[in-house]
Amino acid sequence: MWVIGTVLSRFYAFGRNGPTLSRRSMSSHLKLKGESIVKDLSLCRHEFPSLARTGPGGRPLIYLDGPGGSQVPASVITAISRYYLLHNSNTHGLFVTSRETDHVVSQARQHAATLLGAATADAISFGQNMTTLNFLLSQAVAEQLAPGDEIVVTDLDHDSNVAPWLRLERRGIVVRRVPLLSNGKLDLDAFRSLIGAKTRLVAVGWASNALGTVNPLWEIRQWADQVGAWLLVDAVHWAPHGVIDVEQLRPDFLLCSAYKFFGPHIGILYTRPGLLQNLDTLKVRPQSEAPPERIETGTLNHAALEGVSAAIQFIASLADNPGDSLRDRIRQAMSHIYHYEHDLAARLYRGLSAIPGVKLYGPPVGAEDRAPTISFTVAGQSAPDVARRLGDRGILSWDGDFYAVNVVDTLGLRAQGGLVRLGLAPYNTRDEVDRTIGAITDIAAQAAD
Repeated sequence: MWVIGTVLSRFYAFGRNGPTLSRRSMSSHLKLKGESIVKDLSLCRHEFPSLARTGPGGRPLIYLDGPGGSQVPASVITAISRYYLLHNSNTHGLFVTSRETDHVVSQARQHAATLLGAATADAISFGQNMTTLNFLLSQAVAEQLAPGDEIVVTDLDHDSNVAPWLRLERRGIVVRRVPLLSNGKLDLDAFRSLIGAKTRLVAVGWASNALGTVNPLWEIRQWADQVGAWLLVDAVHWAPHGVIDVEQLRPDFLLCSAYKFFGPHIGILYTRPGLLQNLDTLKVRPQSEAPPERIETGTLNHAALEGVSAAIQFIASLADNPGDSLRDRIRQAMSHIYHYEHDLAARLYRGLSAIPGVKLYGPPVGAEDRAPTISFTVAGQSAPDVARRLGDRGILSWDGDFYAVNVVDTLGLRAQGGLVRLGLAPYNTRDEVDRTIGAITDIAAQAAD
């Protein structure tokens, strides 16, 4: 018990929302980038206890593994711990802790709705993760389809937005695949041609978790509208990096994961109001027939939902005007995040581009909308070897296909272990980018010798 109290006291020392001094100081750390203001978000590092860790040789770790899951601020850790300390109970009971848990769930729905720009919290369902939710959703959608109906998926997507739909082929559903071009973008001419009179659903990612490519969702939304097809958007890799507004985009379904934006492992499903109640979901008989609960199988992770709310509040805290509405603060904070991460990503991209033997994949950074994810290979070395050498220097990176299996196969990189992937987050710095460029320069030079 003493250990728990000591640890929590350290978390509470950060305050519920982290150190206020660093956040207030951020407003004086601005620089212009074209017509956009780039706010120095690196001062939020003080809010992440894990960033105090050291690695090999006693050097601070550089967390560039964010595409697989971000680090978590103290305010989120504290919120989760506080739930277990004070409120731990199941829902819908006639006693105080159960009523408090009901509030935790309700509040998390409202916070997630505000993050996504949804008009109602009843559009937000939770699950173990995005993959599980999408498999559940695919089974419900399948009940609305007939043999010969078509679903369009893409070769750029994470398999969690491909495999659930491929399983429906055993029911006679036809799955069409949009091919990936060598430049890391989808073949949009092919995409448009694959959407036709038999298309019932288009499943597409907002941004590629492997290459950082951002897809033209507003065009794809129009293509789906023209044939009356549903649009499902995998926003897992976009949600940490840019503004989402479901009222403007009008997806029928949108999925994301809180552990990618400073929260715990929880999947989030937005469903267009009026749609979920007409889907035949897998559920136990006592479960509510009404949305959003009707697709939530079993008891939710209530402590994690408290963490989801805290993560969204943390994002909002990066805005400039604490008196604005939560939605306005989220929009401004996500704009700050986008430009700050883009600035770092452009620096990293330029640095890696200049290293002999390094090949970069995906659209160039800075030329267009893009996620701050940089994937590359080093001539003469496998992706695992490069990632291992970076890890030995305290630089955390990912290697492989990242479940974007068709990307690595299309690029012909399977035999060499796929790609090495680096991702930028608000807690990363220019110094970390420069140290990473230096390390990869050394690794590439060793391969050339």
